[in-house]
Amino acid sequence: MAAINLELLTSGMVSILLGVVAYFLKQLINDFKRVEKDVVEVKNSAEVIRTEFKGMNALLHQRMDFTDKRIEKIENEI
Repeated sequence: MAAINLELLTSGMVSILLGVVAYFLKQLINDFKRVEKDVVEVKNSAEVIRTEFKGMNALLHQRMDFTDKRIEKIENEI
């Protein structure tokens, strides 16, 4: 009878511990999924910023070229 109670107690403790481990693993997996989602959002934001920077840089170079041509034209007229 004591052996049965000891086995029952041991199996109950193992079941509880496995349940706790399973709960924390589930939480860990959910946290990793959130982190992965956040990383994707950061990558997308970085790509948008990089694209906007390229566009502004191209526009700035275009304006500089236009200004250089205007100055060259004015200098040729003088």
